[in-house]
Amino acid sequence: MTDVVAGVLDSSVALLASARVLVVDDSRLMRLALIRSLRELGVESIAEASNGQEALERIRSESFDVMLLDIEMPVISGTELLQIMKQEPTLQRLPVIVISSTEQIDTAVKCIEAGAEDYLPKTYNPTLLRARVTSSIDKKRLRDLDALRVRQLQDEKDRLERTQKRLDHELAEAFHYVQSSFPEPLQAPLKVDWFYQPSTELGGDAFGYHWIDEDHFAVYLLDVCGHGVGACLLAVTAINVMRSQALLGVDFRDPAAVLAGISNAFLCEKHNDMYFTLWYGVYRRSTRQLSHASGGHPPALLLGPADSGGEHPSNQLRAPGLIVGVMEDIPYQAETIDVPEGSTLLVLCDGCFEIRDTQGAEGTFDDFEGFMRRAGTAPTGLSDLFQWARERHGDGPLDDDFSIVRVSF
Repeated sequence: MTDVVAGVLDSSVALLASARVLVVDDSRLMRLALIRSLRELGVESIAEASNGQEALERIRSESFDVMLLDIEMPVISGTELLQIMKQEPTLQRLPVIVISSTEQIDTAVKCIEAGAEDYLPKTYNPTLLRARVTSSIDKKRLRDLDALRVRQLQDEKDRLERTQKRLDHELAEAFHYVQSSFPEPLQAPLKVDWFYQPSTELGGDAFGYHWIDEDHFAVYLLDVCGHGVGACLLAVTAINVMRSQALLGVDFRDPAAVLAGISNAFLCEKHNDMYFTLWYGVYRRSTRQLSHASGGHPPALLLGPADSGGEHPSNQLRAPGLIVGVMEDIPYQAETIDVPEGSTLLVLCDGCFEIRDTQGAEGTFDDFEGFMRRAGTAPTGLSDLFQWARERHGDGPLDDDFSIVRVSF
């Protein structure tokens, strides 16, 4: 117990020795008495002021740990000074010990209500003075520490907000870049349009289409596993390879050859274990035939001209093939189908139909096919499909990217 008491006293001595105290009283004798008592307690840094105005100027320009304040003073009284301090946030943390005579107890209580930390009778004893001053300094240090923590937290919050704004700006720029990489809709000789909505700022879907020559038109859509910057970069890179036909020795009029070449060029072991699915088709205008191959991708849907009831017959274009990039030299096979005049081709990702509803049930390709048989060729068919998906899913973003390309023959 003696060691504990000694430790507390040592801590108190150190606290008083490092403290800066302001003594405010219009009586010089009272100031000298307080200063002498404080020095006997071990306080080394002591300043004084003879009235409230002088004290106010000092606490606005200097830092103190505690102020001993007389109540009755000329110019600005102790009570008035407390009222001023209460209005200035930078002064509110300074502990004030009111010095009061016996007949000023009621006034001292009002001063405490106005913000003073404690009070001392003018007939104080050294033990009481030590207790009051030490307690007030302790509270001041804790307040300063809390204020420092608040400032640090605010600084960190501001830094994070600046970082988030910068990231949001960069993601927005990346999103616009991805969209700008998609081809413009076409009107002739084929009508082509599309709808794209990533589930996050940057998705893993990408698509493209272009005339290989005057007779062959290529259309393709891929879906990289995952989302974010890495998936987006891989998707855009692979699409650009197909758009620029940048695979040596590959005939881009042959879908099976394209799938094999793309798979070897984008082995997942060389791309951070990311893989993707791909549907690639080539329409030959002179023969009205469509050749297509797929690497683990959902089938495309070919809608024929509407029947008498306004519904379109449909044909799922699914050529078997492994996911792109899982191993070297994967063999792919292409299939060919005749395309009647007035047909519509829909090339899509699985995010267009694998949609969980509010009850947790996941949609199927058959759900998608049924909707598109009725609405797939309407001018607003693609945006109607997205709205259908949103209504099925409920609140919040869709769980996966939503991308679909429509070609009208």
